Amino acid sequence: MSFDSFNLHPHLNAALKARGFTTPTPIQEQAIPHALAGKDVLGLAQTGTGKTAAFALPILNRLGAGTRGRVRALVVAPTRELAEQIKETFDELGRGTGLRAATVYGGVGMDRQIQDLRGRCEIVVACPGRLIDHMKQGHFNSSGVEVLVLDEADQMFDMGFLPSIRTILGRLPKARQTMLFSATMPDTIRHLANDCLTNPVVVQVKHTEALTTVTHGLYPVVEHLKTPLLLALLQKIDSESVLVFTRTKHRAKKIAERVKAAGHSSTSLQGNLSQNKRKEALDSFRAGKVHVLVATDIAARGIDVSQITHVINYDITDTPEAYVHRIGRTGRAAKTGDAYTLVTSADEGMIRTIERKLGKPIERRMLEGFDYRAAPASSHGQHHTGPRPPRQEQNGPGPRPPSAPIAGRPHRKFWRQRRRPR
Repeated sequence: MSFDSFNLHPHLNAALKARGFTTPTPIQEQAIPHALAGKDVLGLAQTGTGKTAAFALPILNRLGAGTRGRVRALVVAPTRELAEQIKETFDELGRGTGLRAATVYGGVGMDRQIQDLRGRCEIVVACPGRLIDHMKQGHFNSSGVEVLVLDEADQMFDMGFLPSIRTILGRLPKARQTMLFSATMPDTIRHLANDCLTNPVVVQVKHTEALTTVTHGLYPVVEHLKTPLLLALLQKIDSESVLVFTRTKHRAKKIAERVKAAGHSSTSLQGNLSQNKRKEALDSFRAGKVHVLVATDIAARGIDVSQITHVINYDITDTPEAYVHRIGRTGRAAKTGDAYTLVTSADEGMIRTIERKLGKPIERRMLEGFDYRAAPASSHGQHHTGPRPPRQEQNGPGPRPPSAPIAGRPHRKFWRQRRRPR
């Protein structure tokens, strides 16, 4: 199948050819015909599968005819980075149509956004909080909205935006086309879909399966050696595009600083940065000026950098679906990638869950030449990136608990490779 089979406007076909797009991805192939027909769509697919174009092309095709100078399509996204990425897609695909897209999110001034909302654009890509601010102040006229898209709905729920989404839904026309896209489908999002979609077409494209172009590897290590092992891996990788995931924004910042101090071009992407700093970090990573980007899950949602060669999980994920979503940022566009995860004995249960999701065990690896026996660094002048173990009160040295790692080595269970199913 080719994009020509969708009978899109000639300007859209020209834009697709200019970008080298000839064959739609599975999510595009299944969702675009229904979206073009004006049906509600529930799309489930992991990152990197082309979800943005799956709704952007039908919207641009629909809005090509009709009133200009008022908001007719609204896309709601969880983060500023994703909002900007979606707008860029509309700009690139809509070049030649005369349609204008604008972003609305917090962390920046409202004046330009007010101008855009009062007649300078037909498509608005917004984050929930700032959009509601504009609604309350009368800057956003929702009466002309014909199409609503909720993108990355599961992440909006994780970030606590569900009440805001329901507020937005209550202010939009009832007669509209609605599309909801998500990487995962927890019960709460399913209930939201039931409330806002009318007889939707459900499109599922292996949204819980890991990409087959990604090679997985576990690196067992004790907590205090995580950062040294990360630095050693970066030395061995010699890659120009590595995405490192941490659990918290504080840790992301500290680890980016350690990576930079070790001689790598590095920066962090996390919630404490201003919008200009966040954009600068992401643009530098995309352009190859920064080789290592350390990010949290929330800040990284929406990163679309096709040349990422390695994803390193400094901290393991809380769910197997989140693991699949993280590693989906490498091995994209028919390229291969590597996903490394630093794991401690406390992560054993989640590892088993992830392996069940993948349907196979993940290879345990040791980094040659790395000192797994190294003692914890002195607290003087050294930042301790991991949680400190609780102090144990003992009358004497006593025996070591049987489950504890010995001499700084990872627990022996982590070296045990389960037999592959025949």
